[in-house]
Amino acid sequence: MRLVIALAASALALSAAPLAAAAKAPVAVTAEARAALAKAVAHPLRESDRPRDQYRRPAETLAFFGVAPDMKVGEYAPGGGWYSRLLGLYLGERGKLVGLYYDPTSGAFNEKTQQNIRDGAAKYPADVATWSGLPAERFAAHTLDAVPAAEKGTFDRILVMRAMHNMMRMNIADREIKALRELLKPDGMIGIEQHRARPDAPYAYANGANGYLREADVIKFMEVHGFTFVGKSEANANRKDPANHADGVWSLPPSLRGAKDDAARARLQAIGESDRMTLLFRKRA
Repeated sequence: MRLVIALAASALALSAAPLAAAAKAPVAVTAEARAALAKAVAHPLRESDRPRDQYRRPAETLAFFGVAPDMKVGEYAPGGGWYSRLLGLYLGERGKLVGLYYDPTSGAFNEKTQQNIRDGAAKYPADVATWSGLPAERFAAHTLDAVPAAEKGTFDRILVMRAMHNMMRMNIADREIKALRELLKPDGMIGIEQHRARPDAPYAYANGANGYLREADVIKFMEVHGFTFVGKSEANANRKDPANHADGVWSLPPSLRGAKDDAARARLQAIGESDRMTLLFRKRA
């Protein structure tokens, strides 16, 4: 309860900071890395994923996170694999992509879901191999309750893409972020992309259940859990999103939940995908 109060109290103060102050990329990315990233984004194997690039800005996002093609990168809760398909192409030849799945034993999942999580991790390397055309041995995956000890302290980056709200609403954020932190190198970083609530949104709406979180709350949460806030980007901002939908973020494309007629669908399509924060944090000693 104290943490919730502290987060709420800090929200307005942090949200008042000028965007321009943190808009500059905080991590240098070489021209070689940018060229490799552009090549991966334009790869023919991404044809079906490319329509969402206008909302997810993958080149800008990964460059802001300072992801280089020779890094070891963990993707937390890969889900449907949209980012994994790109990361497999980008990291597959020189780096290492590792899927990091929920801890099934956290208490948030029933027996069937626990098995689904383990099954997803088991087949992740083969899935990314299929998507990228590279050998499955180039990729790996672990559930957070079964990460080998040798893996700890070896990751350059961990990406949490539109998944913080799930940690929050399932009340597993503390243990999941702690586990992710242990995997990072001493100077390793976590990049977070997350549906963004309005700064003055009531906590009852912005507690994760609707997919939205307040930016200031996420920053404070990560700082409390051993990270230094490095900076933010507005690459994934969408000011047309009022972030107050009755069905939460799932009202917007691609879900369009609750759209009852063509007019409602057209209105939501015109908004596009959600307004998103893009934040970078460094592991603190």
